[in-house]
Order: sequence, then C-alpha cells, then structure tokens
Amino acid sequence: MVEIQLGETDRLDWALKQFRRRMIRSGMFKDMRRKRFYEKPSEAKKAKMKAAERRRHKDRKRAARMRDM
Repeated sequence: MVEIQLGETDRLDWALKQFRRRMIRSGMFKDMRRKRFYEKPSEAKKAKMKAAERRRHKDRKRAARMRDM
C-alpha cells in the first residue's frame, strides 16, 4: 500500500505528484492496467510467450553487436 504523509503546510499538487511517483515505482500502475480487463488463460500464455521471444531476440541482437566490436 502506497501512503503519503502530509503536514500542515504541504501542498496538494506536491502530494499528488509524490503519490504518482511512488505508485509507478511500486509497479501498481502496470498491474492495474494489466488487470483492467479479463484475459483468458490461453491469451495470457500467448502474451507471456511473445514477451519471452522479444527478450530472446533483444539478447541475441545485443550479443551480436558485442561480438562485432
């Protein structure tokens, strides 16, 4: 749970900015976006496999670039 402690003289815009930063750092925004709509288990599995393939492709490109140097 993300909390922001406010003092008597703290501004609301400052508090909202701090709250947003802490939400982003904790990963809750990504999680909320991901859970906004129901995703069938088969679709979740496909998305996970696609993300893994993107990571492997990125790693292969990085390794090839390092070899060429």
